[in-house]
Amino acid sequence: MSGRIFPTAQDAENAFYEALERCDLEGMMAVWAEDEDIVCVHPTGPRLTGQDQIRESWARIFSGGARARVHITNQVAISAMMLAVHSVHENFTIEGQARSDAQPVPVVATNVYLRTAAGWRMIVHHASPAPTVAQPAPREAPPKMLH
Repeated sequence: MSGRIFPTAQDAENAFYEALERCDLEGMMAVWAEDEDIVCVHPTGPRLTGQDQIRESWARIFSGGARARVHITNQVAISAMMLAVHSVHENFTIEGQARSDAQPVPVVATNVYLRTAAGWRMIVHHASPAPTVAQPAPREAPPKMLH
């Protein structure tokens, strides 16, 4: 695969979204772990597992020709020594789309990264359309008990 090393999970995430915007299949796959236990779920799509299914799905998406810009907002990052989980809102705009067009539905995505001998690599990307109605405020949670 790629000789690219991602020193942090954020570096891997930046490369993921750069490859997405450029429709760069090799750049996209360079972010993914070289493992058959990787998982990708595109909005409203099935669960894909392994390098072959994930590569094929990105190749189909990129062959559509539409170039998208994605603006990441509302990132929540949870990090440990070997694992990082990023929950983000992906806000897409399609090149050539008139500003008066209805805004596309934002996407909620969870990206999971694993620290490997070759740096940080994506092991899960799960994206779903964001709800279009405002979510009720969460109820106050009871205090967490630590053991």
